[in-house]
Amino acid sequence: MTQSPGSLGKSGPARQLRFYLTAPGPCPYLPGQQERKVFTALEVAESISLNNALTHAGFRRSQNIAYRPACEGCDACVSVRIPVSAFEFPRKWAKILNRNDDLVANLKPARATEEHYSLLRSYLDARHAEGGMADMTPFDFVGMVEESTVRTGVVEYRNRDDGRLTAAALIDILGDGISLVYSFFDPDLVQRSLGSFVILDAVRRAQSAGLAYVYLGYWVRGSEKMAYKARFKPLEVLAPGGWMDLAVWEEMRGLR
Repeated sequence: MTQSPGSLGKSGPARQLRFYLTAPGPCPYLPGQQERKVFTALEVAESISLNNALTHAGFRRSQNIAYRPACEGCDACVSVRIPVSAFEFPRKWAKILNRNDDLVANLKPARATEEHYSLLRSYLDARHAEGGMADMTPFDFVGMVEESTVRTGVVEYRNRDDGRLTAAALIDILGDGISLVYSFFDPDLVQRSLGSFVILDAVRRAQSAGLAYVYLGYWVRGSEKMAYKARFKPLEVLAPGGWMDLAVWEEMRGLR
């Protein structure tokens, strides 16, 4: 692991940040590729403003660490966000919302519960049994949810009739939007399209709160695991020159 000082520039926090670089490891999205990450600590005194600035710069938060890919010879991971003022709900999205109209969403404090973990465990075992989070313990889960110095909460989705927890989303509330940190749901309810529903609900939540964006993390072109993110349009990607529409970015790179 190497380290170097860094700065976010005039618009970011005054503190000189110290960034660290992980050793290469197998990429979880593209076979045969190696991944590296650059990361820095989110210190309590400035964590909210710093998390905002780093998210705008393409970083993601995990507990009290902000990270982004820094892979040699590969730039497939692209930060994406939904500009909610331009987002509409055509028939395909309206059908998913209607299908889940019996679910009641409530934003709760970032506190891990046994019920949350049980749902997560079912989700991981069914959907990501070979993934990096497959061996997550209850202790690990508490850390993921509760170790945060920014504005974090858990959106619970419960069945209106019996109160059953059907889905949950760990989110950060940023100055200009909602960042979906991690979501999980009942893997047996395939017909509900709960993964898409959580994103659509985040869009509605941001619209109601007057926030501009929903941050979806990284879209990896060529990865089936991440292909779903490109279906939420309009979608903006973070290019070297700043955020731009996905279609424009693809044209510039000759991908259309």
